[in-house]
Amino acid sequence: MSIWNYVVTAHKPTNVTHSCVGNFTSPQELNLIIAKCTRIEIHMLTPQGLQPMLDVPLYGRIATLELFRPHGEVQDFLFIATERYKFCVLQWDPETSELVTRAMGDVSDRIGRPTDNGQIGIIDPDCRLIGLHLYDGLFKVIPFDNKGQLKEAFNIRLEELQVLDIKFLYGCSRSTIVVLYQDNKEARHVKTYEVSLKDKDFVEGPWSQNNLDNGADLLIPVPPPICGVIIVGEETIVYCSATAFKAIPIRPSITRAYGRVDADGSRYLLGDHAGLLHLLVITHEKEKVTGLKIELLGETSIASSISYLDNAFVYVGSSYGDSQLIKLNLQPDSKGSYVEVLERYVNLGPIVDFCVVDLERQGQGQVVTCSGAFKDGTLRIVRNGIGINEQASVELQGIKGMWSLRSSTDDVYDTFLVVSFISETRILAMNLEDELEETEIEGFDSQVQTMFCQSAVHNQLVQVTSSSVRLVSSVSRELRNQVESPTKILLATGGGHLVYLEVGDGVLNEAKHAQLEYEISCLDLNPIGENPIYSQLAAVGMWTDISVRIFSLPDLNLITKEQLGGEIIPRSVLLCTFEGISYLLCALGDGHLLNFILNMSSGELTDRKKVSLGTQPITLRTFSSKNATHVFAASDRPTVIYSSNKKLLYSNVNLKEVSHMCPFNSAAFPDSLAIAKEGELTIGTIDDIQKLHIRTIPLGGEQARRICHQEQTRSFAVCSLKFSQSSPEESEMHFIRLLDDQTFEFVSTYALDTYECGCSILSCFFSDDANVYYCVGTAYVLPEENEPTKGRILVFAVEDGKLQLIAEKETKGAVYSLNSFNGKLLAAINQKIQLYKWMLRDDGTHELQSECGHHGHILALYVQTRGDFIIVGDLMKSISLLIYKHEEGAIEERARDYNANWMSAVEILDDDIYLGAENNFNIFTVRKNSEGATDEERARLEVVGEYHLGEFINRFRHGSLVMRLPDSEVGQIPTFIFGTVNGVIGVVASLPHEHYLFLEKLQTSLRKVIKGVGGLSHENWRSFYNEKKTVDARNFLDGDLIESFLDLSRARMEEVSRQMAVPVEELSKRVEELTRLH
Repeated sequence: MSIWNYVVTAHKPTNVTHSCVGNFTSPQELNLIIAKCTRIEIHMLTPQGLQPMLDVPLYGRIATLELFRPHGEVQDFLFIATERYKFCVLQWDPETSELVTRAMGDVSDRIGRPTDNGQIGIIDPDCRLIGLHLYDGLFKVIPFDNKGQLKEAFNIRLEELQVLDIKFLYGCSRSTIVVLYQDNKEARHVKTYEVSLKDKDFVEGPWSQNNLDNGADLLIPVPPPICGVIIVGEETIVYCSATAFKAIPIRPSITRAYGRVDADGSRYLLGDHAGLLHLLVITHEKEKVTGLKIELLGETSIASSISYLDNAFVYVGSSYGDSQLIKLNLQPDSKGSYVEVLERYVNLGPIVDFCVVDLERQGQGQVVTCSGAFKDGTLRIVRNGIGINEQASVELQGIKGMWSLRSSTDDVYDTFLVVSFISETRILAMNLEDELEETEIEGFDSQVQTMFCQSAVHNQLVQVTSSSVRLVSSVSRELRNQVESPTKILLATGGGHLVYLEVGDGVLNEAKHAQLEYEISCLDLNPIGENPIYSQLAAVGMWTDISVRIFSLPDLNLITKEQLGGEIIPRSVLLCTFEGISYLLCALGDGHLLNFILNMSSGELTDRKKVSLGTQPITLRTFSSKNATHVFAASDRPTVIYSSNKKLLYSNVNLKEVSHMCPFNSAAFPDSLAIAKEGELTIGTIDDIQKLHIRTIPLGGEQARRICHQEQTRSFAVCSLKFSQSSPEESEMHFIRLLDDQTFEFVSTYALDTYECGCSILSCFFSDDANVYYCVGTAYVLPEENEPTKGRILVFAVEDGKLQLIAEKETKGAVYSLNSFNGKLLAAINQKIQLYKWMLRDDGTHELQSECGHHGHILALYVQTRGDFIIVGDLMKSISLLIYKHEEGAIEERARDYNANWMSAVEILDDDIYLGAENNFNIFTVRKNSEGATDEERARLEVVGEYHLGEFINRFRHGSLVMRLPDSEVGQIPTFIFGTVNGVIGVVASLPHEHYLFLEKLQTSLRKVIKGVGGLSHENWRSFYNEKKTVDARNFLDGDLIESFLDLSRARMEEVSRQMAVPVEELSKRVEELTRLH
C-alpha cells in the first residue's frame, strides 16, 4: 500500500521573492539577505563578491522581509511575517553564527477576509511601530516600547477596502502611513493617516491626492531631506508631498520592483515586467523638489526584488528567471547598455511542466523542465551527480595505482602519469601532438610494482617500490639516491616499522624510525596547515586493533589513537582541509567512510561521522577544481566529497566502478582527472561540483509551457509561446516545436492559429497502427470569452525530423489533458472527459472518432489513467475516479472525494491510492474503498494522508533522479517527482510500514532537538491548511527534517539517539539510505 509517504526536496527553492541590504551580522559588515519563499539566505559583501554565511529553512512562506534598527542598537534586526500570519524578529549571534529569535507571535484574526493583493508588512522609519495589512478593512499595529521591545498588537479600521500599497512616510513627527487604493469606480487615489498610539486610531493625515494613473500600484517613500512619496504608475510617475506635486510620462510598463541607490533617496532603480532596468532621479535643491528624470540603463532578468549593494553593484532577484549580480557602468557598451552581468544564480522556477527521461541510457533519470516565464523562459536539464566529460581513453588491464608527476618543482602542469601494475610500472607522458604515449624515466625501477611516487622539492621525483626508495632528478631523469631497505618517505614497512625520511637535494635522510605493535594498513602525510611543502602530522591506519593514529612529525610521537570498532581494517586515510577546517578521512575495506574534524595544534579528533559510499574498499585522493580542494573516493560507487557552508557533502559520480584516480593537470587537459576503470584508463574533466547538475537551454525569449519526450524518434516536443512587446495588447504567438534530444536544437516548428494555445501534449501509439505519434490538445482563448468554447486535437508524426500533421479534430472547448488509454486517446475537454478511437478511412488516412464520454466536472484539468481506471483532478471538486466499461463502451463514475479542493496536479500511486496537490500548497492522498459495505461507502474516496508542502505543485511524474541499484533497500521504493512554482524539484517515496514507523519516531524526536528559526513550529507548518480547516499532517513524513539529522553536531545526534534508543551509527546509516532517493 502506498499510504505511507516520505516527501523530500531534491532541489531547493530558487525563486527569489524578497531581498534586503543592511548591517546584520556585525556593525561593519554589509549583508544581503535573500528570501526564497521558504528559505532565508544571508550573504556578506566582500571584495571578492557575495560570500554565503547562512542558508536556513523557515517553517512558513515568507510574506514580509524587512531589516530595521531599534534605538540604541548598532546593527540591524530582521522582521519576517509569514503567509499563515506568524511573525518573528531575528538577530544574528556572532558566537554560534546562528539566528536568535528576539520576538515572535501570531497576528491572525478569527474573522476577516484575507487581502486580495497579498499581505503588506512595513516598519516605521523611526522604529516606533510595525504595520501589517492582512485583512480587508483592517490595519494591524505592533508598537515598540522605548527599549525596542514589541508590545501588544491592535487593529485599526481602514475605510479603504481595495488597498494596492501602504508605506510609512519619512520625517513625520508622528508615524504616518500613505495608502494607495482603488474606489468602487476603479479610480485610484492616495491618502495619508497619522497613527495615534494613544487612541489606537487613525487621524487624518497632512495631505491626499486624487485621481492618479489607472495603473498606479507602487509607492516609494522618499527619505529626508526630501521626504514625500513617489507613486509609480503604468504611464506616469508622480512625486507627491504636502507641498509639491511633480509628474513625468513613461513608456507603458508595469514596475515590479524598486531599489534605492542613495541614502538621501534621490535616485532609484526600477525594474519592469519586461526586464528593463530604469534609473529614476529626483532633481532637488535642498528640500525643494524641482523635477523627475528617468533613464533606461539596460536589460536584466524580470526582477522581483532589487537591492543596491555598494559601488554600483546591484543584486537583482527574480521569480521568472535567473537572479543576477550586476554592475552599473558609467559608460554604455556597444549595445548602449549600462548593465554588466557579473554572476547568474540559477532559478528553475516556475516549473510549469517537466518530463523524466534517460538520455544517456544509463538507467538514471534526468528531469527536463519548462522553467521561467515570459522572456526568461528556458528548458533546464537537471540530473543528479557529477558527470565526467571524457577527453581521452586507452585500454589498460590490471591497474594497481596511478600518480601524476611534474617535470620541475615550479611547473604549473603535470607531465608524467605513472601507472603501476602487479609486476611492472609504466610511465605515460603527453607528446607534442597532445597524445598520451609511453616514455621512460631512467632512474625509476620499471620492473616492479610501484607503491607510491610523487614530485618532491629540488626538482626531484620519488619512487617507492617494495624493495627500495628512489630519488630521481626530474630534469635529467637520472637516479640521484636510493635507500635499499623497504621504507618510504613516511613509510610503513613489514613488521610494524614506521620510518620517516626527509628529502634533501639529492639525498634521503632517515629522520626517525618507530616500531609499532601491529602491522600498518595505510598512511598519509598530506601537508595541511601553514606550510604547503612541509607536513606536521601523519595519519596511520592499523591492522589488528583496527585503529587510526595521528603522529607528529618529524619526531613520530603518537598524539592520538582512535579505535574504529568493527572487524574491517582501514584501507585509506587522508588528511585534508575544506573551507579552512582540517579533517581526517578514513576509508574502510567495506565501503564505509569515517570523517573526523582534526585539531591541527593538538592532533585531537572530534565530531566522528560515518557514511556508506558503496560495498568495495575505497581509495581516497585529493584533487582541485575551480580553486577548491575536493576528495575523490574511488570504489564501486565513486563519490566526490566536498564542503559547502562548512558541511561535508557527498555527490555521486556518474561512472560505474572506479579502482584508482589521480589528478592529471596537464597543459593539454587542464584540471583533468585520470581514472582507472575496468580495463581502461580515461582522462576527463569534471563538472561543477554540486549534488544536482543543471544545464540551461535558452529558448530565445520564448516560454515553454508543455513538454514531452519520444524515445523512438529521439526528440522532444514543446508547446511554447512568444510575447511580442511591440503591440500594446501584448499579443502572443503559440508554436509546437520539435527539438533533438541530444543537441536540444529546434528542428521543426508548427505554428498554431491566432488566439490558439497549446494546453496538453502526449507521445502515444494507437491500436492496429505501428507508428508513434505526438498528440497536442489546444484551446482558442478569445478575449471576449470567459471559458474557451473551441479547441483542437492535432496528431503529428515525425518524418525525417519534421513534424507532419496527420489528423486534426475540432473540440467544443479547451483540451486540458491527453492520455493514452488502451490504444485510444482520452481527452479532458472543459467539463467533460471524451474517449477517441483511431479509425482508418477508405483512402488509407486516419481520423479520430469520438467513442464515448463522461460529464459531471466543473473543469476537468488533470487526468491520469491506469488500466481501465481514470482519475480526474477537477478545478474545484477534488479527485474523482471513473471506470471504462468495455462491453457497454461507456465511462462511469465509480467514486469521488467530496471535499472541495482546488486541484493543481494528480497522480496514481498504486491501484487504490491516489495523490493530489491543491492550490493552498497542500498535498493529500485518497483511497478507493472497494471493500465498503454499502454503495455509498464505495462511492466515496476516503482521505488517508494530508500534508502541507508549502509549495504549489504543477506536475507529478513517475520516475527517479538517481541510479536505482537493485542491491540497496532503497532500490525497491517507488518514487514520484514533482515540480513547483518556486523551482523546487521534490520526491514522494512510498515506504514500507515498519520503515515509516521508525522514521516517524525519528521525526518526532528531531522536532524536539531541532528548533525552527524564529520559534516557528514544525508541526503547525506541516499541518494541512485551507480556509475551512487546519488538521495535523498524517501519513506523510518531512524528509528535509529527517535528513537534517546528518548535519547535526555529534552531541545533538547522541541526544536523538538516546530518545530513540538506537545507536548513532545505525541512525546515520538509515538516514543515509534515504538520501539516495534523490
